[in-house]
Amino acid sequence: MALLDRIQSDMVAAMKAKEEARLGALRMIKAALKKHEVDAMKPLDESTELQILSTLVKQRRESADMFRKGNRPDLADKEDAELKLIESYMPAAPSDDEIDAAISSALAETGVTSAKQMGVVMKVTQAKLAGKRVDGKALSDKVRARLA
Repeated sequence: MALLDRIQSDMVAAMKAKEEARLGALRMIKAALKKHEVDAMKPLDESTELQILSTLVKQRRESADMFRKGNRPDLADKEDAELKLIESYMPAAPSDDEIDAAISSALAETGVTSAKQMGVVMKVTQAKLAGKRVDGKALSDKVRARLA
């Protein structure tokens, strides 16, 4: 089932169950996907959907952090709930062992030993973890630690 169809059916279920918060989050996800589809003037493919959902996840994380810093735990909790819902539509995140293995093989492939060439290692590592939900910041921290 296509992602937009799955979201639409979940929206119908949320409407019937009168789950306003979930419905609002689903509408937001659908709007972001549809906007990109209309702007690009072609149907969404899986990698584009994943990219859009990753952007939404990043926005929710940043918003939740800002709300916590601003002493607004109620709004931070709302953002966290939306974050969990968005992540439920994304593929599983790789385990730490999978990430470490990908970094090790990328380092072996490229032969990079200095932090100056970290971008090369990042590109190869991300290619190895394609199709999985990877936090770029956490990945770069791990690569930087291995090169240090």
